[in-house]
Amino acid sequence: MHEIEPYYRWREKYIASEDARSPFYGRPENTTQCVLRLYNFYLHPQWDDFGSSTLYGKLLYVDYDAQYAILELIGEWNDALHNDIMFFRREVLDPMLEEGISKFILLTENVLNFHAGDDDYYAELWEELNELGGWICMLGARQQVVDELYDARLDHYVVVDEALNEIAWRPLKPGMLFQAVELVLRHKSRTISYEE
Repeated sequence: MHEIEPYYRWREKYIASEDARSPFYGRPENTTQCVLRLYNFYLHPQWDDFGSSTLYGKLLYVDYDAQYAILELIGEWNDALHNDIMFFRREVLDPMLEEGISKFILLTENVLNFHAGDDDYYAELWEELNELGGWICMLGARQQVVDELYDARLDHYVVVDEALNEIAWRPLKPGMLFQAVELVLRHKSRTISYEE
């Protein structure tokens, strides 16, 4: 786990700890010492803590004009035992909503498992984002994570889609990734409207 580092190719464009509007502003950049742990495994020092004991993240890019943020997550998303959505919502998403961000792209290739709890935080977040014309989606989600989201009916609040998982996002610049996601979501909403 300590060798999996957050995506770093956009660092010349954005560093969350240097953005005064970021929830991670002012956090010291640790490049050598592993302190965060997922169970008995140390994580790469570049990951950030937001209060969960099993889920960590990195704010990779924010565009305040276009109102979107790209975050990468690692670990186990466990709402059943740790209420991770509460920490993620309060410590990361809410401060960003206050700064006008209403569209969230979550890169979840390194989220190993998802354990659902109550859907209250998800429903409330979806309602707020919907009023702002926003959304939250997952890219690269593992099949077991997708299955659990569907079983818990959380796909009503967080967009998970095969077409999103097929986006080869690494070679893209942040704006291009945002456009690719929006294209999939527009197509998805037209399909849903047509089928209803």
